[in-house]
Amino acid sequence: MSGTMSDSNFFSIAIGIGTKNRKGEWLEVYYPQPIFRPDQDIVTNLGLIADYRGGNTFVEVDDDFLEAATNILTEGKQHHVIRALIASKQPRVVTFIQSDEVLASTPEAYLKLHLLSHRFVTPNSINLEGIFGLLPNVAWTNRGAVDPAELFDLQLQARAAGETLEVSSVDKFPKMTNYVVPKGVRIAHSARVRLGAYIGEGTTVMHEGFVNFNAGTLGEGMIEGRLSQGVTVGNGSDLGGSASIPGTLSGGGTVVISIGEDCLISANAGCGIPLGDRCVVEAGLYITPGALIQVLDEKRNPVEVVKARELSGRSDMMFIRNSQSGQVECRINTKQVSLNEELHAHN
Repeated sequence: MSGTMSDSNFFSIAIGIGTKNRKGEWLEVYYPQPIFRPDQDIVTNLGLIADYRGGNTFVEVDDDFLEAATNILTEGKQHHVIRALIASKQPRVVTFIQSDEVLASTPEAYLKLHLLSHRFVTPNSINLEGIFGLLPNVAWTNRGAVDPAELFDLQLQARAAGETLEVSSVDKFPKMTNYVVPKGVRIAHSARVRLGAYIGEGTTVMHEGFVNFNAGTLGEGMIEGRLSQGVTVGNGSDLGGSASIPGTLSGGGTVVISIGEDCLISANAGCGIPLGDRCVVEAGLYITPGALIQVLDEKRNPVEVVKARELSGRSDMMFIRNSQSGQVECRINTKQVSLNEELHAHN
């Protein structure tokens, strides 16, 4: 068996606790301490007690496995996690991801979402193909994850006991903060950040800000607008209130949008092309890839008219609408965008 697990670049391994429906199907899995690029000894030893034979798979485990695992995962947090799981009657699972391939199970999908939110991997750097078919629709309640088909009985039981079963959402993705709270962040409305979001240290997500899975900030940032799946924002950038960056899940777009460092996408603005560093889009202006842009030189003399997509990835651009002609102009940005240091000190 050791020959099937000899890859020194083993992707990830994690022990988790989850919820199943009455049919025995996984609804969700919580991995308190996933291990990214684990030491080979850990893979081999956990594999032996789980009868793991290689590849990407999961194994539901019992108290005997967890007791044995405490002798393998001896570091403080890992050891503490295992001891806590031994006391639980919920389903427990160990998930092995030997290589970064197409997703094959719900436990595997949840592990990759955890890796993103724990900042082990960055958006667009891992294979998430097949995730929607593997994440069941779940009623997220104050009693945990519930299969929507089983919700009525639980609501009725709660009412009969003089209680209310609170259903916060019905969705494939849960709140990130119910699974992972990264170091050094502020999230004003936790329901607006999905598990699988990558929230960089020093980032503030305000009440109306939204960050989807496989999207996020790569450093400090201010998010008051919406980051769709696949979108990344560089260190020191600010996404203003109701501003929006499109992803690739809807609308037919295929270009993955990234916003560079020290950029400002102003309130009610948006950008459908990748930007380099130190770029500004004025308030209320949405730059679509096919928009005609008048490019100006340093003295604001017209140079050429191009489609916005031809400016993709360039730095030091300021997009502004000429108040007289209505033409969208691209000027050279000479101002430094900076975040409020006191606001972003998240100690």
